[in-house]
Amino acid sequence: MALRIAVIDDEELFQKRIGIFLEQFLDSKRIGYEVNYFSSGRDLIEVGEDIKLYDIFFLDISMEDIDGIEAARKIREYSDEAFIVFVTAYIDYSIEGYKVNAIRYVLKENENLENSLIECMETILDKLPGRKPVKRFHFNEGEKEIAIDKILYIDSRLHKLEFHIMDKDVGVFTMYQTLNSIEHELAGYGTFIRVHQSFLVNLRYIKRVNNYTVILENEEEIKVPKPRYAEVKKAFIKYKREV
Repeated sequence: MALRIAVIDDEELFQKRIGIFLEQFLDSKRIGYEVNYFSSGRDLIEVGEDIKLYDIFFLDISMEDIDGIEAARKIREYSDEAFIVFVTAYIDYSIEGYKVNAIRYVLKENENLENSLIECMETILDKLPGRKPVKRFHFNEGEKEIAIDKILYIDSRLHKLEFHIMDKDVGVFTMYQTLNSIEHELAGYGTFIRVHQSFLVNLRYIKRVNNYTVILENEEEIKVPKPRYAEVKKAFIKYKREV
């Protein structure tokens, strides 16, 4: 489903700057989107109940007639879940922003504006329900952004990690890092299990566990040492029950 984004600013130049950024950012993520532009808070409010159709609002605070703070209050009458980003020349509305649960303040005159917007959108995408988490890795083959649920398993060989990625075919990317550190980085996603000292496997792709062996969806087999077997079997059963 495409993201619907509203950009509300009485400066046409800044509208375009935000719009160009959003197009480039979301195209790079291969995320569908629709961006609508409003030249004032009043123009937005006149949309009425259709306000609740938007996922993200970029709101200029300093607008004549109805400013960004008042427009944000109106947004909250229709939606508690939409993300509100205030764009402003000065951050002096922090208390008001807290009241309407704004996720970010972005400074217009900041020379690092695009970097601030990237950080803002990455945070929003992480929080969107139903969005698949992605993570940027620095592989020997280059920096790549990988969807977490595409990682089949990671194995350690001679101080080098091999990431086996499920796509049309299984691709392999490498990096020099310890499996312990990667296991720690991925722990928060709750879908990886250390089945062997040298293998970290995505539970999503385990087909079955028996005879001290993990069989993956692509029919690869990984041996499980006796001391780990009970823990691996328990984690697999628990994951299957939850999904």
